[in-house]
Amino acid sequence: MKKLSVKNSDALFEAISASRALYLPIEKAGKVDFYPWSKDEKVRLDALQTTRSAKDLFFPQSECFAKFKLDKNAISVDPVAPADEKFVVFGVRACDARSFELLDKVFLADPVDVMYQTRRANGTIVTLACAEPEETCFCMNFGIDASAPGGDARATFVGGSMILEALTEKGEKLLDEVSTALEDASKDDEKALADEKERIAGILKKLPFSSLPLDNIKKQDELEAVQWWKWGELSQGCLGCGTCTFVCPTCQCYDIRDFDTGHGINRFRCWDSCMFWEFTQAAGHNPRLTQMERFRQRFMHKLVYFPKNNGGDFSCVGCGRCVRKCPSALNIVKVIKELGGSDNE
Repeated sequence: MKKLSVKNSDALFEAISASRALYLPIEKAGKVDFYPWSKDEKVRLDALQTTRSAKDLFFPQSECFAKFKLDKNAISVDPVAPADEKFVVFGVRACDARSFELLDKVFLADPVDVMYQTRRANGTIVTLACAEPEETCFCMNFGIDASAPGGDARATFVGGSMILEALTEKGEKLLDEVSTALEDASKDDEKALADEKERIAGILKKLPFSSLPLDNIKKQDELEAVQWWKWGELSQGCLGCGTCTFVCPTCQCYDIRDFDTGHGINRFRCWDSCMFWEFTQAAGHNPRLTQMERFRQRFMHKLVYFPKNNGGDFSCVGCGRCVRKCPSALNIVKVIKELGGSDNE
């Protein structure tokens, strides 16, 4: 266990960036997201969450993975190699750290997504304990401990210090590489860390969404859940804007698009949303013609289909972004309460 003064954070960031790229929560134009670090940037480790999760660094919103050229009657295909950049993403919260485990189930299953796999291998995740969880947080329902997040290494603010713990071999290697910027934590530091975790745990228990009826949802019959009469009522205000999917750390749907550069064709993968009317449309056919059907698909996937196919793991980490961002105040918490409640026949 290591520590450093919060005032000396830049020394740690400099040590990390000396050997690899470093991404931190940085404020730009009033929003906090993960960006490459430099001394001139406004680092916001105090911000509970970034607008979008760190998923972007492993599964970018758009990426080119192939280029095509037509030379007379011959077509050449040039696959784009995955970026081979070693990097550290520092300040990932517990909910977002868990999201990588869920994305792994999708992108590292056979057939393995090489682009994602390469970034996961090259990336080291340093998480940050949540000192002040907000009322929209509900990660505890999914077995996530905001006071002791996962990742490769963990950072916790205790007083004027940052306590650092290695959790994996990657984490140990990173802390060894930056050891000159750190000092050993004392027994008093360990006691203070334990007290801080206990304090955070007390906050989590008092949050309004700390106990959601997920166990009842696990017992739901799949067909009965699909035919549930309340889907129409719950989806009435849905605009189909896709905001919930674009801020969600676990959504993994994407589309493939070709772009004519004038000198060839670049093939891109870009995020898509099951809330859009054209999602899954093929050859003029769209299996989900109404917004109710699209709304239902989103939450059935997260709460019923995904758990059924992934050992009971829900495709949600309780980050609360959809609670805060939906312009119509529709979110997964409302669905969980209704679907998992008693009046769900």
